[in-house]
Parts: sequence; structure tokens; C-alpha cells
Amino acid sequence: MKVMKFGGTSVGSAQRMKNVAQLIHDNNRNLVVLSAMSGTTNSLIEISDYYAKGNKESASAVVNILRNLYTKHIGELYATEQKKKEMSDFMETVFHEIMLLGAEPYTDNIGKAIVAKGEIMSTHMVTAYLEECGIKAQLLSAFDFMRTDQEGQPDMKYLHDALIPLIDSNPDAEIFITQGFICLNHEGHIDNLQRGGSDYTASLIGAAIRAEEIQIWTDIDGMHNNDPRFVDNTRPVPQLSFEEAAELAYFGAKILHPTCVLPAKFAGVPVKLLNTMEPQAKGTIINNQLSEENKIKAIAAKDNITAVKIVSSRMLLATGFLRKVFEIFETFHTSIDMVTTSEVGISMSIDNTDNLSKIAEELRKYGTVEIDRNMCIICVVGDLRMQNTGIESLVTDALKDIPIRMISYGGSEHNISFLIHEADKQKALQALSNKIF
Repeated sequence: MKVMKFGGTSVGSAQRMKNVAQLIHDNNRNLVVLSAMSGTTNSLIEISDYYAKGNKESASAVVNILRNLYTKHIGELYATEQKKKEMSDFMETVFHEIMLLGAEPYTDNIGKAIVAKGEIMSTHMVTAYLEECGIKAQLLSAFDFMRTDQEGQPDMKYLHDALIPLIDSNPDAEIFITQGFICLNHEGHIDNLQRGGSDYTASLIGAAIRAEEIQIWTDIDGMHNNDPRFVDNTRPVPQLSFEEAAELAYFGAKILHPTCVLPAKFAGVPVKLLNTMEPQAKGTIINNQLSEENKIKAIAAKDNITAVKIVSSRMLLATGFLRKVFEIFETFHTSIDMVTTSEVGISMSIDNTDNLSKIAEELRKYGTVEIDRNMCIICVVGDLRMQNTGIESLVTDALKDIPIRMISYGGSEHNISFLIHEADKQKALQALSNKIF
């Protein structure tokens, strides 16, 4: 059995749902994970935010806009009046539930319950369409098997023990459909796996059932060797190791959520990135195979980075100085992307500046603090093991005309990263492509 995940754009219209249904049917008895229709989650978050602020009138207006949109999709998707009425009645129930949730005193649990409606609607729509086409589709509610523990992490044992019997109890089903993103927490309340969670859901399910393959279907034909939005003549990378894919996803490759690869990696289940618009394209396979020797695979960029530097003579020959600095970032729940050090200074990059002023205030107890905003991390990924001479000079030569704030190399065998000004991003990406590929 394969796990097939389709994102919001893949199910973003009635025609795209029909295309997905064809792809699903062509791939035999698999388990399909669906996101909400594109734009739906943002609308539901908006509704939830209005309820949180006590603005029921504006929330009702957004609900009506969403209701009209889904009425249009239903009219275009189904051929029979029976299915149109069935799904219209179902949607009215969903929107009525949203309005009832808005009548209660607002809590985070209510907000999450509202946001979860997006995946519930899309999965019911696709399941009903498959049934109309004569396909035996079984809808499995993610709430019946996807749960997080007290630390907010997926409960893999519960997932395995709950999902396998659900599959086994439906031997006649040709296709299984379920929701991405949503789950229950350890207290039984509706929760979610955060943004990008549908990728994560697919990976978790694939690992739990030891799937033959996890397919992530999007609107691009695999992970490209550079960002096609800024660079000409990019091409899909045929194969990546899990480590390489994780680096690229974290440092800006939008096609894949960074958390997705971890469960699949540990379970040894390959992940394939495919294009719903070009289903015949080979895409990118991600597995545990070693990287091609002495080769750069791809380049990614991460925006909205801030560099923080602390300089202090107290650091010279001192023990515990780094620990004190890192503890400040830990106290304010701010992760660090890149780190470079000298005898008397530390430079770090962060992508979350919510607590930057507090961090800077604490750091000034130990030295002089400098902050550079509007920075960008350029990440070059491939086989960068120590014995492979010449790759670093090739990369740095490509960036010879770009001002570089920081360089991070040696933290992994797959990545060399550069911190530059955002204004130089496109020039840097194109220069690297011209030199390397």
C-alpha cells in the first residue's frame, strides 16, 4: 500500500478534484491524505480570529463567502442531483457547526475545531465524488487514529494500533481517504500538526503502516536544484537522501515541509515528490541511499533572517560563555539557524524576532550586541564530506561579488550556508546556478 498526499492547490477546484480522483483510481488500493482546498484554512483562521475578538458579524460574513464558494464547487463537481443535495446538506451542517462554535465563549480549542473543518470538507467532497464514479472509497476520520501525546508529539504506537484495524476492517475498500493536518491531543480535544501538517500526516501514516512509498503530490515536478521563482532553467533533482531533503526543506524549499521526512527516514520508507499537473513526470525520490559522490545537488534560500552578534573580551579563554549565550535564546524559545565564533565574538542567525528586544537586552549583560535585519540564508546541499576537495572553492568563487555576512560549514556533511542581504538573494542564486549546474 502507498500513501498519497495531495495539497490544497491539488484539490483547489472541482476540476482539480476530478484530476486527483483519476490519479487515485489509477494507483490501485492506497491510502490518500488530503489537505483543505486552497484558501479555506486562511478563511477559517480569519473566522476564528473574528470570534476571538467578539466580532460575530464579520465572522458571519466570511462564513457566507465560504458557503457560496463551496456551493459553486459542489455544482461543478457532481453530475447527479442526489450527490449535489447530499453534499449541500453536509456543507450546511458544517457551516452551522461553525456558527454554533462562534456562539460559545472563545477558547483555543474552539479555534482549532473551526480550522479543522477545512480538511473535513475536502475529504468528504472527494470521497463522495469517487462514490459517484462507482469507486469503493472508505473515508477514515483522522480523529480515530491521529493523536498527540502530552509533549505535543505524534503518538506513533496509538497511530499504528488504531489505524491498522481500521484498514483491515474494510477489505472491500478500493481507496482509503483521510484528513491531513488535523488530530486529537492527549486530552481528546481537536488539535493540529501545525502548518505543513498534511505532509507530516502522510509521513507519519506511511511510517506507521510501513507503506511501500509515500507520495507527496503538489503543483511542481519534484524538488528543483534551485528556486524556479528566481532562477532560470532549474530542473528537478532525481534523487536526494533524507538528510539532503531535510536541509533543503528547512532552508527554504517550499515543496516539502521540514518535519515530513523524519518519520519516513526512521521507518525506511521512500518519499516521492510528484506533480498533479504533470503526473507522468518522474519527480524526486527521497530515500536512505547515499548521495552521489562529490556532487552538489541543490540550492535553497531562507528569507526574513536576522543576524545577532555579541562581542566580549570576557569570552577570551573563558569556560561557559557559549552556554550562557545559548541559554538566553532557549529562555525566550528562539531557535538558532547558523552559528560562527571567534576568540571574542559569536554571530548567530534567527528567523523568529518576536523576543529579539528581550534577547538583546539579556545579551548586553555579557558584551556589545549588533543586529542586522533583512538577511537571507543561502544553503548549498550535496556531498560535502571533508575528503571532497574543491567544492567549497567552487561555491565561494560563485559568490565572489556578493557581500557575505556569515559562512557555516562543517556542521553537517551535506550543507554549506551563507548569510547575505536579502537584496542580493536573486543575484546569488543565479550566480551559484551558473557556476555549479
